[in-house]
Amino acid sequence: MSQVNFCADFFVSSQGSKLIQMNYQEILENIYQEILPYAQNGKQADYIPALAKVNPDQFGMCLDTVDGETYAIHDSRTRFSIQSISKVFAVALALSMKGEMLWKQVGKEPSGNAFNSLFQLELEKGFARNPFINAGAIVVADILLDELEDPENDFLKFVRTLCGNDSIDYNMEVATSESETGYMNAAIANLLKYHGRIKNNIEDVLMFYFKMCSVEMSCEELSKAFLAFTGYKPFEYCGFKLTGSQVKRLNAVMQTCGFYDEAGEFSYLVGLPGKSGVGGGIIAIYPHKYSVAVWSPRLNSKGNSIMGMKALELLTTYTAESIF
Repeated sequence: MSQVNFCADFFVSSQGSKLIQMNYQEILENIYQEILPYAQNGKQADYIPALAKVNPDQFGMCLDTVDGETYAIHDSRTRFSIQSISKVFAVALALSMKGEMLWKQVGKEPSGNAFNSLFQLELEKGFARNPFINAGAIVVADILLDELEDPENDFLKFVRTLCGNDSIDYNMEVATSESETGYMNAAIANLLKYHGRIKNNIEDVLMFYFKMCSVEMSCEELSKAFLAFTGYKPFEYCGFKLTGSQVKRLNAVMQTCGFYDEAGEFSYLVGLPGKSGVGGGIIAIYPHKYSVAVWSPRLNSKGNSIMGMKALELLTTYTAESIF
């Protein structure tokens, strides 16, 4: 008997059809046992000094359903720097305010290159391929500086509202650490400025970008926040609205661009829209059903969590739940 059968209950609906009720808690526990052989593979993002201090031998996972059920294991309440996962929140705000005009300032195509590639940016005259690579996220940060009345507080309030926790905050040690060592991001910002892709002062744009990346959340908080992107109810938070079509298209960009130059691999293995961060976190969405967050600081060469990627692959394998 397969593990899927161990973790699912069958019942008959009032219409007489057979339905499956997943035992997600058991599934998550089984997944953890299976991925233990990967526990010492990879290393944390030590090129950011503050992240190099993080204990790499941690693992948390949380799944929230649109029906209000929560399933969590291990270090699911431990907060970590969400890094590039924050880019989804930033794009949601920018898309709410700019609409389709946003895509004239940043693209929505996979890059196929490293998230901090200068080569591609120079070749394409400073037009960032998508909002989830660093160049695109810096452009989005510049847009938010223009469009929001109080960018740093407005961004934080938006994230706090999504997850229902007012204690979410920037980690200034991480933001400062990135600022002091972020030479590649500074080069990207200067190239963007040279081509007229950002308007504001480079230092201001970069510091806001670093602060957004420094936001600390737990798997439980991330999973709850990303329920908003499952499309199960109208998207309206802090006065920012997205249509159902916009939420769908944001999910599409996550599907094709959410994992740097490993987006195709994640789509192939997991089959869900998602976004990763070099803090070791990954968020994934099964539209109209659930959101799931996983965290393990040890990364592969592409900057994605090794145990996190494997855990989500097993989740959709065991449940046979993916968008494909």
